[in-house]
Amino acid sequence: MPRYLAMIRIDENETHGTGPSPELQQRMGELLEGMAKEGVLLDTAGLAPTSEGTRVHWQDGHLSVTDGPFTEAKEVIGGYSILQARDSAEAVEWTKRFLKVHEDYWTITVEVREIGEAGIPGVGPDA
Repeated sequence: MPRYLAMIRIDENETHGTGPSPELQQRMGELLEGMAKEGVLLDTAGLAPTSEGTRVHWQDGHLSVTDGPFTEAKEVIGGYSILQARDSAEAVEWTKRFLKVHEDYWTITVEVREIGEAGIPGVGPDA
């Protein structure tokens, strides 16, 4: 069954006070628990802010390393989920459920993409 990466994009400048409300945390926990029981949710996590990140860039045969924060970044990947679904339509339906547990004042974009099989021996879910 195909796997999908759901990249959760947020505006780091919109923190909504101290982060997710206790009610959102409860709804999210219930949803994620249900997704795990269904065998859909393989992994999920939030990411540290860009101020704690580092970018490594390769261009014209040269590496550059830049520590965060990244001033040009408005929308950043704030978390991810790895889903296992029959097809992309099912992965998108689960993603819609994830978004609907948030309060109306949140602005979140989730990009859902199928994970290709690398074919590298010893690497991947079948290793």
